[in-house]
Amino acid sequence: MSAEEFVEYEEGLDWLHGLLRFGARPGLERMNWVLEEFNHPERRLAFIHVAGTNGKGSTCAFLTQMLMEANYSVGTFTSPYMVDFRERIRYNGSMISQEDLLTLMNEVKVLVDRCEKETSFGSLTEFEVITIIAILYFARVVRPAVVVWETGLGGRLDSTNVVSPIVSVITNVGMDHTQVLGNSLEEIAREKAGIIKPGVPVVTGERRPEVLAVLQDKAKQTRSTLYQIGNHFDAQQVAEQLGEQQLRYKSIHRREPSSYRLTMNGMHQTDNAAVALMTIDVLRNYFSYLLEEEEIVRGLQQTRWPGRLEIVSPRPMVVLDGAHNQEGIAALTGSLKQLLPAGTRLHLLFAGLGDKPLTGMAKALDPLKDQIEALHVTSFDFPRAADAQTLYEAFRTGGWEDEYLDTVPDWRAFLLSWMQEKQSAKADDWLVICGSLYFIAQVRAFFPTTVEEAGE
Repeated sequence: MSAEEFVEYEEGLDWLHGLLRFGARPGLERMNWVLEEFNHPERRLAFIHVAGTNGKGSTCAFLTQMLMEANYSVGTFTSPYMVDFRERIRYNGSMISQEDLLTLMNEVKVLVDRCEKETSFGSLTEFEVITIIAILYFARVVRPAVVVWETGLGGRLDSTNVVSPIVSVITNVGMDHTQVLGNSLEEIAREKAGIIKPGVPVVTGERRPEVLAVLQDKAKQTRSTLYQIGNHFDAQQVAEQLGEQQLRYKSIHRREPSSYRLTMNGMHQTDNAAVALMTIDVLRNYFSYLLEEEEIVRGLQQTRWPGRLEIVSPRPMVVLDGAHNQEGIAALTGSLKQLLPAGTRLHLLFAGLGDKPLTGMAKALDPLKDQIEALHVTSFDFPRAADAQTLYEAFRTGGWEDEYLDTVPDWRAFLLSWMQEKQSAKADDWLVICGSLYFIAQVRAFFPTTVEEAGE
């Protein structure tokens, strides 16, 4: 064993997190150099590559569960994580083991050091290293039949964009990460369209003509078939209550519409499920994937994705949602309008990152003004987190009066007192916690483990 090898898992993790100082550095030259040294293990895997501003994680979860129900072995790569870093790399729903992750970190570290010394590319970033580790784990250790592969940021220059998928998926395009991806929907769409590869079919849940024009243009250049929601496939929500919804799905690949039940709420999940279903239709029709209708039904019904309108306490009612940009908050607002029982007093606990459109997010909550009792803004332990005063000002600029707003110096103390105070409260008090996935991850760890995860 080399003197520099990590012996403990935590040592390796500290090294990996230490690479965060290199930030996000778009470009594929470091990835390609390392993969070349490893003799391109990614070429031995079948990928479904998923990009999009919102809904990537949920779409990946739907795809993974449906394929697993049909007895396909599935690798899944997603970000960020909620509680444990290893959630990002899963095989058949189970996280990569600490032992496998440690072995691969030691192996990759050698090449990270070499890349820094031997090339002009500099050091790999944390996300690039975890992407390489995921490829090695899937190609060498577990060898799944298919990998559901989520982009980190954008598409064209994202470190996941070193694979040739069998299907590309672009859930939607929104105004997020504008400092990296561009200041208009069209510019951001061009970055997302970078995952479209020659001859590879593309499925999108995007409906806006100006965005579709960009995706169509790219698909035409690469001679890829583009399947669009509202045109080649669609889904309508038929009924919804807290904890479930029914939808009807139709596609050009099916003679009759089909009915499905989801345990995830929101019209945006109806669209995400439709995108996942169309991707399955493409796999069945063009790649001979075998999924029976009852396996698809079970897969959709059993899909859970933490931090998306997730109830972590039924009494008092506490709901977590990872909405972290303007479109996400608008989707959350629409869902709450539909789901809140009459007479509910709604309280929001909000924390967000300083580089997000905070005033726009505040404005997106406006349709809930009649139901919101109080907006509690707070900060949390994360490098890019906005402080509570910044959030307070953003909400004021976004049209919220002082009487709605209050700053919370310590969100944990706030939650403790809320849980104790409201334990015996009637069901008309709801606390919804939102604003950042990173914040939601920390809040989630505050609550007892949910039943679904008890076995992990």
